[in-house]
Amino acid sequence: MKTLVAAALIAIAPAIAMAQTDSKPAQKAAPKTAAKAPAAKKTTTTAAKKTTAAPKKTTAANSSRTQLKSAATQVATGFAAAEAALSPTELALADTVATGRMPCELGAFVDIEKDVNSPGRFHVSGKNFKYHMQPVTTSTGAVRLEDIKAGAVWVQIANKSMLLNQKQGQRMADECMNPNQVAVAEAMKKNPQPNLLEGLNTK
Repeated sequence: MKTLVAAALIAIAPAIAMAQTDSKPAQKAAPKTAAKAPAAKKTTTTAAKKTTAAPKKTTAANSSRTQLKSAATQVATGFAAAEAALSPTELALADTVATGRMPCELGAFVDIEKDVNSPGRFHVSGKNFKYHMQPVTTSTGAVRLEDIKAGAVWVQIANKSMLLNQKQGQRMADECMNPNQVAVAEAMKKNPQPNLLEGLNTK
């Protein structure tokens, strides 16, 4: 009986050894697979973070653009409101401004046109210049238009008009006349104003 048991053990010993050998690599391979799994999770997590962060940048950029656009709109509105603030007196002066092309001395000319988009204001242009002017009240009764930014001034009196550049300190056009001013100038030549100093005793 003992002999039969021993023979059976000898017969199955190689099978047991092979089974143990096959099981060991499987056990060793399992941890490797398990070790790789966390790396995949990290990659997925990192990608998810990047994907989530992108919309934040886009949202911040859109917010910044919206704020800039809003600020620009407010500034433009402020300028428009300032331009629209002509007084009744200034609007009345605008009605006395002579418009059209006026010949000036030395072959120069000045064109004055009403600004249809801004009542009371005028486009004053000529060779190498163009100004946007508005009426300004004076104590002398002369009609005066100014482009404050450019420093340009247009002065209109009964017998002539002239264009000055206060920043440059020069007269850009002189003896500019429309037909009415020409008539007044001719009348003044024919009937000169009396000299107030005549008849005074200069001794």
